Amino acid sequence: GLVRYLFSLFFALAVLVTAGCGFHLQGKTQVPAELKTLYLSSGDPYGPLSRVMRQQLRLSGVQLVETPKADIPVLKIVGSSENKETVSVYQDGKSAERQLTFVLDAQVIMPDGTIYPISSQVSRPFFDNPLEALAKDAENDIIKQEMREQATAILVRKLLVVHNAERQKASEAAKAKQIISPAK
Repeated sequence: GLVRYLFSLFFALAVLVTAGCGFHLQGKTQVPAELKTLYLSSGDPYGPLSRVMRQQLRLSGVQLVETPKADIPVLKIVGSSENKETVSVYQDGKSAERQLTFVLDAQVIMPDGTIYPISSQVSRPFFDNPLEALAKDAENDIIKQEMREQATAILVRKLLVVHNAERQKASEAAKAKQIISPAK
């Protein structure tokens, strides 16, 4: 009956929470040196997304400064969106399984003004049971939180892409200088 259902729900939540912890441990990314100190800019600095982003950056050894400075890169959270798509339907026409997709858009603004747009996307299935609306809300919150954690972890990993682009830019600039200097 209800007790068994609540117990199994509790167990499922416990599994989800510990699965989330496991994700933290393996989510450590080696952040490149020029991005080890960042200013995090967000329209909602104290919202759940900014909190998770800060947490992921700190886990990866990034030092966050409280105020923007001219010589420090900015990680700007541009926006995020959630999308629910029905994957399968019950016989009565109500949606049974949905696909939740969370998209996170950001940009890294380097001290010289170069902007690198980076984004991440996380999708996962979600089962709708209209009879368990309350439990669904709690589960929904956990799923959303996990998706935020995954999306921000992917974003942190994408800082390496920025690093490679910066190196590419530096070597292009060096080549350009070599072309120019022999003319003297």
